[in-house]
Amino acid sequence: MPVTKNLSAVIITFNEEQHISRCIDSLAQVADEILVVDSFSTDTTKEICMSKGVRFLENTFEGHIEQKNFAANAASYDFVLSLDADEELSDELIKFILQEKKNFTSDAYKFNRLNNYCGQWIKHCGWYPDKKIRLWNRQKGKWGGTNPHDKIILDKNTKVHYNNADIKHYTFQKLSEHVAQIHYFTTISAAAAFQKGKKAGVAKIIISPFAKFMRCYFLQLGFLDGFFGFVICINNGYYTFLENLKLWELHQKGT
Repeated sequence: MPVTKNLSAVIITFNEEQHISRCIDSLAQVADEILVVDSFSTDTTKEICMSKGVRFLENTFEGHIEQKNFAANAASYDFVLSLDADEELSDELIKFILQEKKNFTSDAYKFNRLNNYCGQWIKHCGWYPDKKIRLWNRQKGKWGGTNPHDKIILDKNTKVHYNNADIKHYTFQKLSEHVAQIHYFTTISAAAAFQKGKKAGVAKIIISPFAKFMRCYFLQLGFLDGFFGFVICINNGYYTFLENLKLWELHQKGT
């Protein structure tokens, strides 16, 4: 494989003034270009980005997958590193990417994501290692999945390298933020499932949340994360409950 030294880092944003500086500063250590695609933020996200000298584009948000593909396609270089605004690279991951940039040996790279919840790093609950492809050759894959749960879909026979260094993800600083996101994301995911013809019966609405909690708290050792582990597992069950309930409601309305 020919030597490739150029790397574009891309971030999609909307009202991310709380996190964006940390994310950009992290990416500046490895990227030859940082591109921010913003959905017309109403806070100081744009001003912060411009002060840091990044490329800044504004684009109407039509979905997480659509916006991330727009950002990847708008990047200057084929090798793209994608982070969410509330993420940053660990020191170990920065060292790995700098070394790999000298000669990319794979088409895509998968890393761990370590989640910080209300100030605590979560090592269980099914939240870790939470492996994600975030660095890849855009000629070999693109964002896909089901909104809002996007993922990189790679072409067949694409070479993927896994490195166990962490992307640090600062999820929620308040419990209320988690609950608010659950309501927002379940509305999106239920609508996407409805469009695909999926259904949720009463039995599934009742049983699935308990099954989700039991798996998260016991099988995935959520109890080892203490109080916040319990909260996360409860909320995981609540997510499943709301998603199925909203899907059931859509079918009842026939819309």
